[in-house]
Amino acid sequence: MAHLYLAATQKSSGKTTLSIGLIRELSRRGQRVQPFKKGPDYIDPLWLSRAAQGRACHNLDYHTMSADEIRGDFSRRLPASTLGVIEGNVGLFDSLDVQGAGSNAELAKLLLAPVLLVINCQGMGRGIVPLLLGYQAFDPDLSIAGVILNKVGGRRHETNLRRAIEHYTELPVLGAIPREAALAIEERHLGLIPSNEAVEVEATVDSISRAVADSVDVDQVLRIAESTPQPDWEALSPPRPKPSGRLVRIGIARDEVFGFYYPDDLAGLERAGAELVPFSPLTDASVPAVDGIILGGGFPESRMQELEANRSMRQSIADFIGDGGVAYAECGGLMYLCERLHWGSESRRMCSVLKADVAMHERPQGRGYVRLRETDACPWPREASDVRDICAHEFHHSAIVAPRAEWRFAFDMVRGVGVDGRHDGIIQHNLLASYTHLRGVGGVNWTRRFVDRVRSVL
Repeated sequence: MAHLYLAATQKSSGKTTLSIGLIRELSRRGQRVQPFKKGPDYIDPLWLSRAAQGRACHNLDYHTMSADEIRGDFSRRLPASTLGVIEGNVGLFDSLDVQGAGSNAELAKLLLAPVLLVINCQGMGRGIVPLLLGYQAFDPDLSIAGVILNKVGGRRHETNLRRAIEHYTELPVLGAIPREAALAIEERHLGLIPSNEAVEVEATVDSISRAVADSVDVDQVLRIAESTPQPDWEALSPPRPKPSGRLVRIGIARDEVFGFYYPDDLAGLERAGAELVPFSPLTDASVPAVDGIILGGGFPESRMQELEANRSMRQSIADFIGDGGVAYAECGGLMYLCERLHWGSESRRMCSVLKADVAMHERPQGRGYVRLRETDACPWPREASDVRDICAHEFHHSAIVAPRAEWRFAFDMVRGVGVDGRHDGIIQHNLLASYTHLRGVGGVNWTRRFVDRVRSVL
């Protein structure tokens, strides 16, 4: 169960780019790499999955999962690979909790993972030494196994950094990556551009991989991963509900616009008895012959002109929901269901299912972890094991312009913004549309409940 943890001293240090390149290079060398991402992220996992040649990246998140659930999910997925690579988020020790609960460091210790510390060295010299010594002393139980220097200014800069680190510490320098624009992936308001819409993704990943191979001692990285102690905990099997009725067909929006889905949720829908039928709101003429539809998150604002131009699809979705078809929409999917989408001076017509406009803003309108409390209006069937207090996340630059007073909601906001600061999960006919991104862990069995709802109206 060889594995390692890529972390950084702070966000925007280049760890995602390094992770992409390292995973692809290890895959090229014959390793079956299983990628993991800490936290509630869709975009980085899309890139990491592409780097791992299609092996789906899975999220490990303290907010939505217990420690046992994290360990169980990790240990269940790792044996099918030869190497696990976990990419952290934010800084190694960053946490809202003063004791560091939920930090990258805590996750690395939980999974017995050696940490490779990525440091943005731009403008840094001998001062890197007290930083490293402080990181080692701050938590002696954490295994920092090596350092990767990123954004190095040149040969002289690298030599000075290496000399100082080798003189004062015993940490091996595993690589020094030069500061090159070619190693940067274009960003937009929610972070990296998703790999499902980036142009020439494979060429980009291969280019990053070559740069990492030229700058990092990949053999030594692999030796560190292989020296990991074997955990003594066993994998926890996920609940496998038996479908309570016939197989149902669920249309799921997947294209260059919509693509934010957790792979374990997709598997959960299938375990509940759903056949997933992908379709494209961007290019297809109509909704396929299905029993229910899911419109996941994405960037409808990036292709709003084309979405507007596809009138037959907009009408098909409106007809499906208007006729009582069961539907679920998250974030970008919710935006697509509104009357008009405004971004700057541009305004485009969307599906007009929700009788309100939605507008993009420069700053995030809702960002981070949320807590929801399910209301009695939620249309999805409940079982005793289903939690009412839900841990989830939101990240949106858009907001409903004027939420309707008559709307009913599936959730009250305990923490977070949602639709209007107090509610989320608009209920209309058999539609539930929410800014919150749910995940089917921690007793939030939304996948089974959604499939059960589809069956109940057939």
